[in-house]
Amino acid sequence: MKSRSLFSAYFWFLALGVFAVPAQAQSLEGIDEVIETAMAGWQVPGLAIAVIRDGDVLLAKGYGYRDVERQLPVTENTLFAIGSNSKSFTVTVLGMLVDEGKLDWDEPVQTYMPDFQLYDDVATEHMTARDLVTHRSGLPRHDGLWYGSDLSRYELYERLRYLEPNRDFRAVYQYQNLMFMTAGILAEKLGQDTWENLVRERILNPLGMIRSNFSVNDMHPETEDAAVPYVMIEETRTKVPYRNIDNVAPAGSINSSVSEMIRYIQFHIDTGAFEGEQLLSEATAADMQMPHMAIQGTLQYDELGHGSYGMGLNVTSYRGEKVVQHGGGIDGFISAMSWMPRRKIGVMVLTNLSGTNPVPTIVVRAAYDRALGLEPVDWIARVKERQEEQERREEEAEENEESDRIEGASPSHPLEAYTGTFEHSGYGKLSVELSNGALEWTYHNITGALEHYHYNVFETADDPMNPLGGVKVVFRYNKRGIIDRIEVPLESNVDDIVFVRAADEKLEDPSYLGQFVGVYELAGQDGTIELRGDVLTLIVSGQPPYRLVPTREMNFDIEGLSGFSIEFRKTGDSVSELVAHQPNGTFVAKRKQ
Repeated sequence: MKSRSLFSAYFWFLALGVFAVPAQAQSLEGIDEVIETAMAGWQVPGLAIAVIRDGDVLLAKGYGYRDVERQLPVTENTLFAIGSNSKSFTVTVLGMLVDEGKLDWDEPVQTYMPDFQLYDDVATEHMTARDLVTHRSGLPRHDGLWYGSDLSRYELYERLRYLEPNRDFRAVYQYQNLMFMTAGILAEKLGQDTWENLVRERILNPLGMIRSNFSVNDMHPETEDAAVPYVMIEETRTKVPYRNIDNVAPAGSINSSVSEMIRYIQFHIDTGAFEGEQLLSEATAADMQMPHMAIQGTLQYDELGHGSYGMGLNVTSYRGEKVVQHGGGIDGFISAMSWMPRRKIGVMVLTNLSGTNPVPTIVVRAAYDRALGLEPVDWIARVKERQEEQERREEEAEENEESDRIEGASPSHPLEAYTGTFEHSGYGKLSVELSNGALEWTYHNITGALEHYHYNVFETADDPMNPLGGVKVVFRYNKRGIIDRIEVPLESNVDDIVFVRAADEKLEDPSYLGQFVGVYELAGQDGTIELRGDVLTLIVSGQPPYRLVPTREMNFDIEGLSGFSIEFRKTGDSVSELVAHQPNGTFVAKRKQ
């Protein structure tokens, strides 16, 4: 992103009369104390808030620091990652395409993208754009596919077909980022431009959101008013690197400020209009803010209503008033976007601390209490009490889990046998190596030590900076005793993801495979191994040729014959025999030539 001066952003903020910021309104009296107390209670380094009512900004202010180490304060113009609040931008663009007649919400996605394919045939054939943006695909999150991955948006799209659902299509609400990524790809297809350009030209520019951007690559805290991310590690607030999520950008990559996001909120309060121009039709804007999918769950407090999902937006109530809202979270950032359509009140809160950070939600409710003229609820005390109870339960669960550990249960194989590259058609590659006498695994550029737990179960070291920390994996071996797969709980709502051992790349190299070519004799019958291109083939008189599929060094499965495999053995540096493993036994064939 080209650097823009703070003056430019401030000018745009004041240029529109209805967005001029008066002195803090009397109705928000006491909000400073709530914010400061909540920030201190959860060690939130920085927070920005904007509150709007009837087109007037009641409050636009920063608290704390966008960079603690450099003591740089948060302002109303400080850029933060808004995370999943980006989703409604994707829906808004799709809605504009609906208004132009280029998209029908209820037409199958395959009508527009014939290559769209999911694991479930029914979902593949009947999934609509409305389904994509209402979290009813039948798929659980499967975030392990994209988080930390180098795969592009379209490479992720191609892998959707390998992701197992856990519920029937349209049966229940299940939050799903990859479907929003797909919605962004659909927008690109119909809008004939990138998702980023579509959002900028159709939403950001018309609303005067000139500093908002689409990637942490465009966040420059050294030279501009941008927040740096923090997380809590063992009760210590720690600065962390930005997390790039460009590959699923339509689901959550936008960075913005409260001074610009409040414009976006006003645009939706006014059902698609801004500054007298109808950018999104009233009907489509209203459709986004209507319930489409019930969200399961019990009510936690009397002040809160049951939740449902509109299109890219949550729909609920607070103290009897309809509320449209969404949250956002990515490494180091938590945000809350909310408005009351009937009351024409909107609140945007941005913070630079992720994890168990409820402060944005607490502040939104505190602002509503005051803007509505109601007796304020002590949300700080309530949430603290609930979190402490949750922490007690988690500690008890950890203690119970540790009691299941079987002491002295050793691995079945030497550690070298567990090393190698393992693959899953959707999730990709996972590697295990031996480092300083211990196993270490790498997945999506995330590396962690594997500590032995019991038997063939290993556990990733519990590292707060590692999203795979504390994960238990299970190594499995086949009938021949070879470790051939690893089961990893990357998605808790389906069976563990199974990564199958991948063949060494040299097993596809003709110069390496040539050493196995020859004639082998077994019980007076010859078998010939030929090299056809880069594939070994077994020829036995009176039978069709059999392709040998590499599994690991010197070992091959026989294609099309379950339970049949070939193992080559050497004497010195030369291959001397072939061992045929079959369901009815193991047979050795000596090499003749």
